[in-house]
Amino acid sequence: MDKLQEQTKFTKKELQVLYRGFKNECPCGVVNEENFQHIYSQFFPQGDSSMYAHFLFEAFDTNKNGSVSFEDFVFGLSIILRGTVNDRLNWAFNLYDLNKDGCITKEEMLDIMRSIYDMMGKYTYPTMQDDAPREHVESFFQKMDRNKDGVVTVEEFIESCKKDENIMQSMQLFDNVI
Repeated sequence: MDKLQEQTKFTKKELQVLYRGFKNECPCGVVNEENFQHIYSQFFPQGDSSMYAHFLFEAFDTNKNGSVSFEDFVFGLSIILRGTVNDRLNWAFNLYDLNKDGCITKEEMLDIMRSIYDMMGKYTYPTMQDDAPREHVESFFQKMDRNKDGVVTVEEFIESCKKDENIMQSMQLFDNVI
């Protein structure tokens, strides 16, 4: 625990609470993708969160061994909840860069958007149109693809996010979680 406390931005007490919760859901100390999807689906019972959970699992499974340990989980959470703006934006970029080639394509962003719409469920209000994910992607690229080359680099992503008041405000929502 001391080592984790040094490497993350959590207190010893916070790490103990997180550990209890993790061990409760994952008694063996690691979670595979199937269990991760099951746990995540409980937060979105009205939709299908399996694809978005897959993308999240990939982001948490930093050593790509098919499982997320408590350490993997805490490192990711530390960035999301307590990291600098740049740390958080880099983490989000990594989540969206599905093939890890250093840029986000329209296809990758469309996969992410569809997974988010699936997760929210078909019965949202107001009702989502079938082309809504594609429209979101077009809007995203108009804002983020500064040089209009059809991909968004990490630099374009971070710069655009920092200039977007809504994104900056939504990132602050996580500041006092836990």
